[in-house]
Amino acid sequence: MCVVSGPLALGLGKAAPLFYASLGLNAVTGLAGRSAAQAAADQTYQSSLIANRSAEQAFAAQQEGLAAQLKETRASQAQEKQAATIRGLQAKGAIKASGRAGLTVDLLLADQERQTANFRESINQALESASRQYGRNVDGLTAQRDDRRNQLTSNINQAYNQIPSLGSVLLNVATQGLSTYGQLLPS
Repeated sequence: MCVVSGPLALGLGKAAPLFYASLGLNAVTGLAGRSAAQAAADQTYQSSLIANRSAEQAFAAQQEGLAAQLKETRASQAQEKQAATIRGLQAKGAIKASGRAGLTVDLLLADQERQTANFRESINQALESASRQYGRNVDGLTAQRDDRRNQLTSNINQAYNQIPSLGSVLLNVATQGLSTYGQLLPS
């Protein structure tokens, strides 16, 4: 067994090697804990990058689905408008073909024109409503994606905040060393 003597014994005599071994073990343990916390934070960061990519892909797919739905709604509404126009023209043609003349025919034609215009306007309003709803849905998806991003960023920050600084590791080793020194001093 190696016995430390002279000024390195720090007045501990034969207990000096135990003191230095304890100090060394505390330093190694502290640095290993710091390294493990760093590795865990790096893993959290990598996992968050993957989760963020997934969130972006989900956002894009959902937005694409909403856009396709709006496109289909617009196409359907355009067909309805065209059908309404055709029905209006057919009704006007039937009124004219009835052989009537005068004020009654003019009133019937005006009424038919008004009905067709009202139907077309209701289709336009439904289309505008669908477009506004699309915008609200996209805003909701954006908020959802941003919430996921913020949570991932928070997770990363928490993980990196768990890493003890080198200064705190060294201070902890020194504190434990002083405590051990006090316990090993001969009374």
